Amino acid sequence: MTLNAAERERYSRHLLLPEIGEAGQQRLKAARVLVVGAGGLGSPASLYLAAAGIGTLGIVDHDRVDLSNLQRQLLFDGASVGAGKALAAQARLRALNGEISVVAHPLELRADNALELLEQYDCIVDGSDRLATRYLVNDACVLLRRPLVSAAIHRFEGQAMTYLPDQGPCYRCLFPASSGAEAPNCAEAGVLGVLPGVLGALQATEAIKVLLGIGAPLVGRLMTFDALAMSWHEFRFQRRADCAVCGPAATIRTLSDSEATCRAPAAGQWPRLKPSELQQLLHARGEPHPKPPLLVDVREGHEFAAGHLTGSIHVPLGELAHRLAELPVGSAVVFICRGGGRSRTACELAARGGIDDVSYLEGGLTAWAAAIDPSIKVA
Repeated sequence: MTLNAAERERYSRHLLLPEIGEAGQQRLKAARVLVVGAGGLGSPASLYLAAAGIGTLGIVDHDRVDLSNLQRQLLFDGASVGAGKALAAQARLRALNGEISVVAHPLELRADNALELLEQYDCIVDGSDRLATRYLVNDACVLLRRPLVSAAIHRFEGQAMTYLPDQGPCYRCLFPASSGAEAPNCAEAGVLGVLPGVLGALQATEAIKVLLGIGAPLVGRLMTFDALAMSWHEFRFQRRADCAVCGPAATIRTLSDSEATCRAPAAGQWPRLKPSELQQLLHARGEPHPKPPLLVDVREGHEFAAGHLTGSIHVPLGELAHRLAELPVGSAVVFICRGGGRSRTACELAARGGIDDVSYLEGGLTAWAAAIDPSIKVA
């Protein structure tokens, strides 16, 4: 996998980096990466991976390009509308970098074909927009011992994590089970067009780091991004001893398309309260609300100090998993942050910790200040 003269010029900026150099670029040339989904996340991820010189880049997607995709899926243009995404992506990526091999997989990823497909690749980048597919990809990567870079987006927020075999927890360790409600997709909930670009580029970065063995990947860390607040947050999680697929007593040994194996909470699923609804709850007396809910502000210390709702307690998101015991047993809990993104993650952490009655303030303190109390300062 030596580099030719054209490749040396193309990747010259990589060759200048001691962490990559010629040996690292040769490793990228020898690498095989599969991008699951050629949508909002898969578009930037595959573009950057192709530009970086990944030797074999696979794209799996059975959908067709729709005009509404062009707001965020930059692999495609107007001439692509109606074309199959995998083949259209293949043509675009080949035009970007003729030095690499781009393999189109125009098929629906299912339990009966996932293992055969994924085992052909060294690293998997999951940009799918269906929970069932995310769990299918996660389980396949665990069973095949393949690294996985996973991301998800919702409205103005996104999240990303990386799984490395034997080195950290998988996606099921973070989201093991739920009531089975499906997360709304972009067509239902909307999404800021540039948001998947941010998260997709992060996925490409993680994949390159994993392939080169450099830096600190997001192993055991969930990175969340709030575009409205322009803020990044991280919380750590550990491998679960009772994880159904990567735990020591794992029960998932084969893949399944069954709903029973792919149910899990995700962004947008948790009950949300509009500012006016929370205001009513805070002032409610008697049945069915014998006491107001417990308000838990999960922002950082400086944000809480700048302004917060009266009576709320402060537990930063990064500390929540270890401080759930501080929350009164049996209380209805409403999580609050700046814009709502961190609060949804807090709902998931609390539910995992056995707190059932959780919800969050939709739009966060920003919405509260706009609708209820403009004197609240939002940092």
